[in-house]
Amino acid sequence: MASEQAVLEALRTVNDPELHRSIVDLEMVKDLRISGDQVALQIELTTPACPLKDRIEADVRAALATVPGVARVDLSWGARVRASSGKGPQQDLVPGVKNIVLIGAGKGGVGKSTVAVNLAVSLARCGARVGLLDADFYGPSIPIMTGLTQARPKSRDGKILETLQAHGVSVMSIGFLVDPDQALVWRGPMLHSALIQLLRDVAWGELDYLLLDLPPGTGDVPLSLAQAVRSAGVVLVSTPQDVALSDVLKAKIMFDKVNIPVLGLVENMSTFICPHCQAETAIFASGGGEKAAAAMGIPFLGKVPLDLAIREGGDSGQPIAASRPESSQAQALMDVAKRVAGQVSSRQDAMKLPIFKTGT
Repeated sequence: MASEQAVLEALRTVNDPELHRSIVDLEMVKDLRISGDQVALQIELTTPACPLKDRIEADVRAALATVPGVARVDLSWGARVRASSGKGPQQDLVPGVKNIVLIGAGKGGVGKSTVAVNLAVSLARCGARVGLLDADFYGPSIPIMTGLTQARPKSRDGKILETLQAHGVSVMSIGFLVDPDQALVWRGPMLHSALIQLLRDVAWGELDYLLLDLPPGTGDVPLSLAQAVRSAGVVLVSTPQDVALSDVLKAKIMFDKVNIPVLGLVENMSTFICPHCQAETAIFASGGGEKAAAAMGIPFLGKVPLDLAIREGGDSGQPIAASRPESSQAQALMDVAKRVAGQVSSRQDAMKLPIFKTGT
């Protein structure tokens, strides 16, 4: 029978592909048991949306195959999301939220909200606890995209609002609290106050990820967030054409100035997929997002097609990540969601932040 020391030494050669550290040193190996020629263990991932789970499994099995006396491997999985909040004002605003992820864009019309909704649903489908806050006060579209246009949040004590639920995601939007036909004419201080209230005065509960759908551009809301919370980072959304990419560069510069890390760039509407013949056409050019990400020195998180089913899902309140998760379009969004989760984990490890223990 193999010794525990020999098994652990073999596993020490397996690195998390994103964190580039041994899974033993990262304390990802749990419940190790050796019985005869069988080794049973659990790998505790840093996110249930781990994009490289299959690679980790292959590496673990290959490493244990080199240990004399090991003939069978019983491998199970767990996940414990790390927290990027640290100490600071965020603890008072959203104490149960481990990671705030911003979804931003340099200009409107690039499908930022569509990406935000589908990323939230995709992360929830992986098993993460996810919230979605519509911080686009001038054009809140999350109520429509989640199918909650007729819903109104309730409060048990007259002070704290309960979130609404859609597709496994906890949702809040200014659109739930004002007349949908009313135009908000607010200056910066009012925007700041409303944003703080939607963070502090909402019962978000225990969340692994809270996604904030920002207004487009480089206005007051991102600046308020930089002052109020410590976010895990921002995901930038753009279409492939030059005019959109020039604006997303300005957004990236703005986030750099306020010390909000950029997790990467998503190229939305990368190609048009014909609903009849499934042929792809690069209406907005091709490959611009990937080139722009490389030029800015940020990760490229993936491409999302311009597709009729994605648009219909947003209009009907049935995002494609929920209504057709097996489709290629939903899979493209799932891949992006996993890369975002991976980037959050990588940045946390680089900052050597503590792991949240179960129940905290």
